[in-house]
Amino acid sequence: MKLKRSKLTTKLIVFALIIYAAGALISLQALSEEARQINTELEKQVSETEIDNANLEYAIENHDDPDVIADIARSYLGLALHGEVVVYDDPSEQDGND
Repeated sequence: MKLKRSKLTTKLIVFALIIYAAGALISLQALSEEARQINTELEKQVSETEIDNANLEYAIENHDDPDVIADIARSYLGLALHGEVVVYDDPSEQDGND
């Protein structure tokens, strides 16, 4: 009788360990997927920052180029050349009936 009881106890312990391991595996898979998503977003941010840095390096290296000066004036200062028409797009004024 004791032998049957110890076999049953052993089987229950093994079953509990398998259930625990399965739960831990599912939890780790969810964490792994979340980490992949964060990694993808961070890689995107790194790429955007590298592009921004390259543009800034170009602007620094060519700081005396009239085209670079005009681009900086337009992009950062909102200036325009004489005779240019400036159009501002305000997305908050769109009614969504495109």
